[in-house]
Amino acid sequence: MPATREALLDAALSALSTLPWTAVRMVDVAAAAGVSRQTLYNEFGSKSGLARALIRRAADSYLSGVERALCAHGATAAGPAELALWTVRAARANDLVKALLTGFWGDRLPRPGAAGPSSSAVPAQRRADAALPTPTELLALVRDRAVAALHSGSPPQDAADLALTCEIALRLALSYAIVPPVLAPSPTGADAAALVREALARHSAR
Repeated sequence: MPATREALLDAALSALSTLPWTAVRMVDVAAAAGVSRQTLYNEFGSKSGLARALIRRAADSYLSGVERALCAHGATAAGPAELALWTVRAARANDLVKALLTGFWGDRLPRPGAAGPSSSAVPAQRRADAALPTPTELLALVRDRAVAALHSGSPPQDAADLALTCEIALRLALSYAIVPPVLAPSPTGADAAALVREALARHSAR
């Protein structure tokens, strides 16, 4: 039931915007989605299963945005800065994405927990129950995808240099996600993108 599952995840995320995860009640999530509590348990198995599904969806959403940024800009010099721009926007818009990227979960958020064999009959839940990448693994995954996209440009660029360029862009973006700028952050992430472009220009000029 993809539509029901998405409605339940939306309801849980909405509840999390005003309550710490410990105060989010399954019965309230089910009611907000317009389904029975049993339907919620059938889909996710438990509150921990719901938490893992929320985090998995956040990871998938971030990676989908990475793919869009790379498809649009991957073969141009703007690719690393656009990747950084999306990373900052995603982290500012969703605390779960920020936690996935930084490893800082805080007291209000659900945590991934230890992965183990899933007994769920729901394929999407079995995937949600699987291990999630650590921040280091996620950065490496995104960096390598960016290198592959940029390397396909014309003329091809040096892969090792591209890897360093993309890592610089991502780590600068993460610094904005962890510590907001002294001045009010740009709602579009333009402040972070400008710094990344300047840093990459200096790196290229060396």
